[in-house]
Amino acid sequence: MPTAQPGIFAQGTRSHRHLEFDTNAGVAPGEVLDAMRGLRQPSVTAGGANIVVGFRPSLWNRLHPGTAGIDDFELPALDGLARTQHDVWVWTHGTGEDVMLDVARAVAAMLAPVASLQTDLAGFVYHDGRDLTGFIDGTENPPVEEANSVAVVPAGQPGAGGSFAITQRWIHDLARFHALPDDDQQRVFGRTKLDSVELDATAKPATAHIARVVIEEDGAELEIYRRSVPYGRVAELGLYFVAFSADHTRFEKMLRRMFGQAGDGLHDQLTDFSRPVSGSAYFVPSIEAMGDVFG
Repeated sequence: MPTAQPGIFAQGTRSHRHLEFDTNAGVAPGEVLDAMRGLRQPSVTAGGANIVVGFRPSLWNRLHPGTAGIDDFELPALDGLARTQHDVWVWTHGTGEDVMLDVARAVAAMLAPVASLQTDLAGFVYHDGRDLTGFIDGTENPPVEEANSVAVVPAGQPGAGGSFAITQRWIHDLARFHALPDDDQQRVFGRTKLDSVELDATAKPATAHIARVVIEEDGAELEIYRRSVPYGRVAELGLYFVAFSADHTRFEKMLRRMFGQAGDGLHDQLTDFSRPVSGSAYFVPSIEAMGDVFG
């Protein structure tokens, strides 16, 4: 079985950096690959940094022909859903903002001859893993021992060992959200604020966040693996949502339910207090596929 990029699952890091690039006009795929070879060098990865690299699915299919079906993956066109697709995504996370800044600068310099930097976002772990709303983030994630099966394409399928990923920058209206009494805030999420216990069926609205994104088909939950982090400055606060899946159709199903386009007339109440302003779909190849390409 091909091996997933380990940075997807690496835990305990509190400083994160997300970079997105668009390839320059006239640049051939081979030039992109040449520029990226240094990503595996100690000068970039020193200091305990994890690096995860994803590609626009159609670009990956040009770089690694024959990965059938990969380039069908994109964010759906839904009212209220931002789509700002880029070509290359580099996520680095590790021991501190100083190291992440050094790594981000090295990555940007490496890609500068072939691609332009479009996104440079620093994220962080907030207190004990909470979103800036005050609620614990990622409660619905699978246990560590099951994360690989949720996030990674299984052996025998196109792109085996790789993962489908989406990234989104959400801006919170925290003043409006925090003006709600705690009980109302809990009904927005469908969980208690202090310890993230799911509300019982009589207290949890059908428009609660977890009621919209927790989907069951044939008795099994359609799980994704989340690695989101808060970001912000005083004037803008939000969440950089990152999620991985072995099956990219799960993302569209969840997004349709969140944005009121699943046919039941309901939407995720959380979208009344937070809005996405960016969104991209990426394929994150296996270590072996990356090795085939980078030599």
